[in-house]
Amino acid sequence: MKLTLNRRPSVAGATIGKLYIDDVFVCYTLEDQIREVPGQPVSTWKVHGQTAIPSGTYPVTLELSNRFGPDTLTIKPVEGFTGIRMHAGNTAANTEGCPLLGMQATDHTLIAGTSKPAVALVKGEVSRALARGELVLIEINNPV
Repeated sequence: MKLTLNRRPSVAGATIGKLYIDDVFVCYTLEDQIREVPGQPVSTWKVHGQTAIPSGTYPVTLELSNRFGPDTLTIKPVEGFTGIRMHAGNTAANTEGCPLLGMQATDHTLIAGTSKPAVALVKGEVSRALARGELVLIEINNPV
């Protein structure tokens, strides 16, 4: 299964994106500001707790998270980042580099009440794919 996250330009320290599963739109995402400098090491541009993860393709698994519980959507390995989870939240203050999921978005927030349903939807799809023995990858694309 392939997840694709297409990011918009960052606004007010937040980055809204659209998440697709096998080319079908499923929900919006919210991340911290994109600070990535292509060709430069993460350590030169990352601001701890305020930076979106680098663009690229990563495996997605369901893992135990001390903060979010069992079967948490996890993206790893991500150079320069640890504990990257896809989880619920509404603003950039609710994330420290993790993509938040929501069914509706503004230009810099997710609409309250839409995040938990989006997480459940994506988690269900990923869980079924993993149960079928599929590799689940997420491709994260910066705005062009």
